[in-house]
Amino acid sequence: MKEDEERIRELIERWAAAVHAGDLDTVVADHADDIVMFDVPPPQNGVRGIEDYRATWPPFFEWQAKGACFDIVSLDITAGTDVAHAHALLRCGTPDELSAHPETRLRLTLGLRKEAGRWVVTHEHHSFPYVDE
Repeated sequence: MKEDEERIRELIERWAAAVHAGDLDTVVADHADDIVMFDVPPPQNGVRGIEDYRATWPPFFEWQAKGACFDIVSLDITAGTDVAHAHALLRCGTPDELSAHPETRLRLTLGLRKEAGRWVVTHEHHSFPYVDE
């Protein structure tokens, strides 16, 4: 299982680097065709399927190009023989947002399955803690 955990860690780190770089092809590369994602912005019922998942990223890349970061702070992985899950905390925000709330972290949860010997993300959930301002 340690080998699988390392493969998954590399997959997630590659994905996060691609998100930060705005590299859409690499962002979607290790995701299942039937991906389900629950994200911070709408739609409330989530995004289903790789094409809808792909369509969510360009607006994020535009926002991020204004100087925002997307950096993994912590990452924990549990892998079985054919399913796994991971959860992470990320620094995600513009310099002004992080200056105002330096402790805020994006929460990321991933579900993965092994297909033909290769790990793919089947479920992705992003959230921020509620902040009463």
